[in-house]
Amino acid sequence: MRSALTIGEFAAMTHLSVRTLRRYHEAGLLEPASVDPATGYRYYTAEQIPTAQVIHRLRELDVPLAEVRSILATDDPHRRAEVIAGHVRRLEAELDRTRAAVASLRRLLNPEPPDIAVELRSLPRRTVAAVTGHVTIEKSLAWYDDAMAELDAEFPTAERTGPPGGQYANELFTLGAGSMTVYRPVREPRRSGRIEVVELAAADLAVAVHAGPHDDLDVTYGRLGNWVVTHALTVDGPVHETYLVGPRDTAQADEWRTEIGWPVFRVAPTVDGESDREIRTAR
Repeated sequence: MRSALTIGEFAAMTHLSVRTLRRYHEAGLLEPASVDPATGYRYYTAEQIPTAQVIHRLRELDVPLAEVRSILATDDPHRRAEVIAGHVRRLEAELDRTRAAVASLRRLLNPEPPDIAVELRSLPRRTVAAVTGHVTIEKSLAWYDDAMAELDAEFPTAERTGPPGGQYANELFTLGAGSMTVYRPVREPRRSGRIEVVELAAADLAVAVHAGPHDDLDVTYGRLGNWVVTHALTVDGPVHETYLVGPRDTAQADEWRTEIGWPVFRVAPTVDGESDREIRTAR
C-alpha cells in the first residue's frame, strides 16, 4: 500500500490549497515528509493530516504564523492552551468592538427616538470615595471594572448613598489616554488601597440619559454634544457619567440607564425665579 501522498492528494484531504501548503512549507510550519530531489515534488503522509488541520483551524481564527509556529513547536499542552486562549480573548475583544460599531451604526442610520431630552442641572460639591488613574482608551473598560470592584468590596450596599459615577478627562477621547475617576457616594468615605477621599467640584451640566446597552453610547454623546453647541456655552471640564442602572445591577442590558453630563456655562434662573433647571429637546 502506498504511504506517500502527493501534494494534490494531501490538499484534497486537508482542504488546504496546494498554494497554501507550499507557503506553509516555505514558512517552516508544515514540511513535507519528503521531497523528490529530481523533480522537487512534495510528498506527505497520512500522519500529517491532523497537524495540517490544526494549522488550518488556527489560521481561520487569524492566529499569526509566528504563534502557530510556537503552538506546533511546544510539547507542553498547557502552554499550547495558553497561547490559543490568549488569541481567543483577543478575538472576543475584537468581536465586542465590531458588535458595538454595528449597534452604533444602526442607531445612526435609523435614529429612534429622533429627539433627545436634555436637562440643565447644577451639582453641588460632593465628597465621595473614588479611584483615579491615567488610562488609555483601549484599557478603560478593564480599568473601570477593576476600580468599581475595589469600591464595591470596600463599601457594601448599606454604606452607599447613591449610584456610582465617573469623570473622564477630554484627553481620554481626544488623545486616546487621560485621567479617569470612578466613584461611589457613601456615608463615610475613607481611604483604602487605591481608594481616596475626593471632593468633586460643583458643576453645571447639560444632562441626557442613555437608555440600553453601552454599544451605542457614542450616539447619545454626539446628540448631547450637538445640543450643547446649539443651546449653551461649553466650558472646560471632565465629562460626567452616572450609572443609574448598569451591568453591576442587572444583566438585562435594555434596563441600563446612564446619565451623561456635559459641562456648560451656568444657566440663568427662569423668569419665575424658581430654578435654573430646564428640560429641552434636541431635534
